[in-house]
Amino acid sequence: MVARQRILLVDDHEVVRIGLRALIERHPNFEVVAEAGTAREAIERVEAYSPDVVVMDIRLPGGSGIEACEEIAKKHPNSKVIMLTSYAEDEMLISAIRAGAAGYVLKQIGGEDLVRAIEAVGRGEALLDPAVTQRIFQEVRKAAKEEEASAFSALTKQERHVLLLVSEGKTNREIAKALFLGEGTVRNYVSSILSKLGVSNRAEAAAYTVEHNLRNYL
Repeated sequence: MVARQRILLVDDHEVVRIGLRALIERHPNFEVVAEAGTAREAIERVEAYSPDVVVMDIRLPGGSGIEACEEIAKKHPNSKVIMLTSYAEDEMLISAIRAGAAGYVLKQIGGEDLVRAIEAVGRGEALLDPAVTQRIFQEVRKAAKEEEASAFSALTKQERHVLLLVSEGKTNREIAKALFLGEGTVRNYVSSILSKLGVSNRAEAAAYTVEHNLRNYL
């Protein structure tokens, strides 16, 4: 016989808790063992009932659900927290993940999807609502691109072109010919580039160029 998942519901609106309880308890493998309406009550109920899964609203009186999640994750790691919220805000999502939330779903989620989320988190899996997952990937890609761009922000456009040719193994003479510059000018550019990038030689500069995808910023 499969052990029933013990669930704690945390929301400051009683009507919401009643609806969640009715939905969850239709599932034969779930049991709602307690409810709470504040962050402090949530922590107290976890200590008293040791639920397997805590379904908790982010916005709570007397302290946020994220703060409660962080304390629960530290003191009661076997009680997994799903943050249930009306808000698809990136900052809240990141804060919830950092606080140790195992799941983050929107209140607009369908009943069966919430059941699957509880099952997944109960199995030890991490889960993000599909509505916010794509946004997180977009933010990660955006941050990575901004980091790459900043890697060359100290270089002038001409220095970037010189650096690209350095990364291709060209000599100063070959670079001078390709860019219609004097060899001494190229030597000065290379010296400036090494200094700005904080690298010691042309090989390190070439590696830096590949690592940060210089071609995207020419």
